[in-house]
Amino acid sequence: MAERVDAASRELNGRHLTGSAWLVSADGARVLLTHHRKLDRWLQLGGHADGDTDLARVALREAEEESGLPDLVVEPAIFDLDRHRIPARGNEPEHWHYDARYVVRATVSEDFVVSDESHALAWWSIADIARGDGFDDSLRRMARKWLANRSAK
Repeated sequence: MAERVDAASRELNGRHLTGSAWLVSADGARVLLTHHRKLDRWLQLGGHADGDTDLARVALREAEEESGLPDLVVEPAIFDLDRHRIPARGNEPEHWHYDARYVVRATVSEDFVVSDESHALAWWSIADIARGDGFDDSLRRMARKWLANRSAK
């Protein structure tokens, strides 16, 4: 998709880039997840690039919009990459998200506000996600990666 100037646009038929936030608490032990309204499961915050090719900025914007948290900080390096299928829904056909995921840190407050895109938000123990059933494979992978990076420091 690197050759596509419209890769960050959701109008690209069948596939497009998205940006997500691994939104960690100030102590680094928890991550804020959304119970996604459309997909009906717990996931990281994030969404469509809507033409913005700076996916770190997309991740930060989505984290701010979906959490209501102030003063978030995004790390510029990609933390994780994922490709996942989005099922058809309404007038939207099945398509693929090519998702760049960034670490976003809560700095001032952890008092979130649930947006219209979520059934709920919750802070989850990263250690519990890493070893727990009931979480998406990519969430468990990110949790393990986060814990491995923290222990290496």
